[in-house]
Amino acid sequence: MQTSRGPLSHVKVLDLSRILAAPWAGQILADLGAEVTKVERPGAGDDTRSWGPPFLKDADGNDTKEAGYYLAVNRGKRSITLRLDTPEGQKIVRELALKADIVLENYKAGTLERYGLDAASLRKINPRLIYCSVTGFGQTGPRRDQPAYDFLIQAMGGLMSVTGERDGQPGGGPQKVGVPIVDLMTGMYTAVSVLAALARRNETGVGDNIDIAMLDVQVATLANQAMNFLVSGKAPQRNGNAHPNIQPQDVYGCSDGDVILVVGNDGQFAKLCQVLGHPEWAEDPRYAANAERVRHIAELSARLRAEFAKRTRAELIAALDQVGVPCGAINTVPEVFEEPQVKARGMLKHVPHPSGVMVPQVSTPMRFEQTPLVDMPAPPTLGQHTDAVLGELGYDAQGIAALRAAGVV
Repeated sequence: MQTSRGPLSHVKVLDLSRILAAPWAGQILADLGAEVTKVERPGAGDDTRSWGPPFLKDADGNDTKEAGYYLAVNRGKRSITLRLDTPEGQKIVRELALKADIVLENYKAGTLERYGLDAASLRKINPRLIYCSVTGFGQTGPRRDQPAYDFLIQAMGGLMSVTGERDGQPGGGPQKVGVPIVDLMTGMYTAVSVLAALARRNETGVGDNIDIAMLDVQVATLANQAMNFLVSGKAPQRNGNAHPNIQPQDVYGCSDGDVILVVGNDGQFAKLCQVLGHPEWAEDPRYAANAERVRHIAELSARLRAEFAKRTRAELIAALDQVGVPCGAINTVPEVFEEPQVKARGMLKHVPHPSGVMVPQVSTPMRFEQTPLVDMPAPPTLGQHTDAVLGELGYDAQGIAALRAAGVV
């Protein structure tokens, strides 16, 4: 029987995190229907609120205090402001933790222990709590006390060594990925981890402590490049857009611009050769099998480039689409949102914002039949839900006013 509630509508999350990795996990949980309460510093809030321009414009065309960076990571959450370095603020966090299923935090190792808000302290009052700490280097090891950002971890974790054009080529040298991919993947691993712990708690009744490190995530997601090294003993090199193991996969120039070609198997290669008018290439022992194509890719690419240059992008893409060989344009970000498939999947939404405008949001890619997800509210303004959350904890208007006068909220 279909319902209109998300699959995590019964779950409460206390989000003590900021920046990107852990908040990304919190947004995933919110998209899935969880009630996520975000705790922020009074007067300042999450660092990413000020990471602009660009900032969201209000109804009068003026900048709000919500940068695009913040708006990308915090939809569907409630915002409450609290000073964690005050006894009153710490008391409120404990009250929230008592009702929570999951706590997300990304303070430096040991910081929350000083406030009595660490895993050991909170799980004493709520043994069912799943407490997840997200840091750059983890809770152990020689770097546990050091801060980290995505750029640094992309470098330290080997990603930049295999990203970018080859040395000696125009633009050659290490490059970071164009989005903060380590933060995003850390958020994904965080969400998977807390949901696994939640499933286990359903069996045991006991929560867990989870330690997620960005460097660990980056090492884990070296994937085929790591295994290529571990199997061969040879360090992977930057190879531009060319795939290290499967060929031909690269950027190729047509008469009116570039396309991406992704040949994934020998059958697709044979179809490519037919379209290009050279079926004999698929019989050539240098190219017939993928392993040989990888070994002879320089000469094969030269032949492909000569043929691609004779055709327009539209002509080539249409011909390869017809035979099932993946090939496509290199879209700009604006072009992505004009892509018919992206439109058909409803990947761009607009939701009301407290400033009186509609704020664009990139939709979650998750689709459920039995528990379809609903559009989440806009990312909250700073402290937007402070009074409501405190009211749920039993604070009356006078008590909330006193907390605000004392600078606690």
